Amino acid sequence: MLLIIFSIFLVLIFQFIWYSKSKSTEGKSLAPSPPKFPIIGNLHQLGLYPHRTLQSLAKKYGPLMLLRLGSMPVLVISSADVARDIMKTHDRIFADRPHNKMFDILLYGSKDVASAPYGEYWRQIRSISVLHLLNVKRVQSFRVVREEEIAILMEKIRPFCSSSLPVNLSELLSEVTNNIVCRVALGRKYGGDSGRVMKKLLMDFTELLGTFTVGDYVPWLDWLSHVSGLYGRANRVAKQIDELLAEVIEERVNRQKGASEKHAADSDIESHNDFVDVLLWIQSQNAIGFPIDRTVIKAMTLDVFAAGTDTTATALEWAMTELLRHPIVMKKLQDEGRNVSGDRTHITEEDLCHMQYLKAVVKETFRLHTPIPLLVPRKSTQDIELNGYHIESGTQVIVNAWAIARDPMYWDQPEEFKPERFLNSSIDVKGNDFQLIPFGAGRRGCPGTMFAVAVIELVLANLVHQFHWSLPNGVEGEKTLDMSETVGLTMHRKNPLLAVPVPNK
Repeated sequence: MLLIIFSIFLVLIFQFIWYSKSKSTEGKSLAPSPPKFPIIGNLHQLGLYPHRTLQSLAKKYGPLMLLRLGSMPVLVISSADVARDIMKTHDRIFADRPHNKMFDILLYGSKDVASAPYGEYWRQIRSISVLHLLNVKRVQSFRVVREEEIAILMEKIRPFCSSSLPVNLSELLSEVTNNIVCRVALGRKYGGDSGRVMKKLLMDFTELLGTFTVGDYVPWLDWLSHVSGLYGRANRVAKQIDELLAEVIEERVNRQKGASEKHAADSDIESHNDFVDVLLWIQSQNAIGFPIDRTVIKAMTLDVFAAGTDTTATALEWAMTELLRHPIVMKKLQDEGRNVSGDRTHITEEDLCHMQYLKAVVKETFRLHTPIPLLVPRKSTQDIELNGYHIESGTQVIVNAWAIARDPMYWDQPEEFKPERFLNSSIDVKGNDFQLIPFGAGRRGCPGTMFAVAVIELVLANLVHQFHWSLPNGVEGEKTLDMSETVGLTMHRKNPLLAVPVPNK
């Protein structure tokens, strides 16, 4: 009886809040919205693949659509023009992040660049990323890391050529990106048992980051995530990651203490190689006039894994999937590699600036298979009128980058994989062309775009330059290759990509 009374009480409170909000927007033009249920609003309409569901709803209700997810008003953007309004024209108003319980657990109370609330703290750590961690000079300095790890990847593939056995490309691509990011961020990579533990930990971490948490939208149902064990699992993963990062930092601090006096007193940031080194140098020198502690160092280091491993491996996985489905495209890419490299076995980073077809293939992969299809949500900080509609302060904003990249208004034959569309086009992925925004744009655009693209281009170029790839058992790819997607923040292939390599002559 008490449970029934309590439930009725909660419903009455919710209806009162709903009525109050309705009165506050009375007489104001609101964006089109699908019908909704009490309490849950439109939550039931999201389905397993929200980017696809929201695309379908946008076709009926328009490119600027208002949903109610539990108690949260959510604006869904599905056109490049409105995305430009959000991320450029009114970028400051929409630069905040909505509260996310999973981000708080996994990212040190949302102290990283990606999820921190908009404000002075965010501006300071963003400047660290842009000026010290991911500037052009430092990204170029990691060239040796990229080339060494890609050479190791090629050697792992060669034994499969003589056996005619398929390679699990999904696994190898995940491994090479993890190794590159570990060396760049932590100064080392993890092999053997520690490598397997690290890989499992990062898989759990990225999976949890993309997990839907009902309490973020219906606060009084937050207890469900406790009962289901979701928060318990997230806290365990967060604790393991914290222990790993704490060990790395302590090891680095002790190494610096035992170094020569000259090295210990070194004030040149360029002498510090990996991200942890750079961040510890900034901390010791107070180089930015903004104190950072070890929690901030851990959060910023973890950001690299959140944004740099899973999304990069995903893009490579889909690029190879499309090449297997389109052997003519693969042949063109191989021809370009031969023309650029001559008799050399490896494609180098100098070669990449001459490989325009490669760049077109990468852009087309980002267009059809946006790694984070709904980007990371934003939040409005004040009331604003947008396209004639009233948007209230605190509204969450979801940009459906996946739907925008398949909009026939901007793309000819949008469902087809056609890299040629980019050969005579100035459209890029840097956040200036809003019909293609896999890394976001504006203040909240990803600062690691250049680093990610460098890895993707070099890995992909060498994979197709050194080997010709086909599906197991001589199967033709375009109609038979499974294209199922996973559910979560990042859009992986549902099933591993298996392919047979043959050395290119």
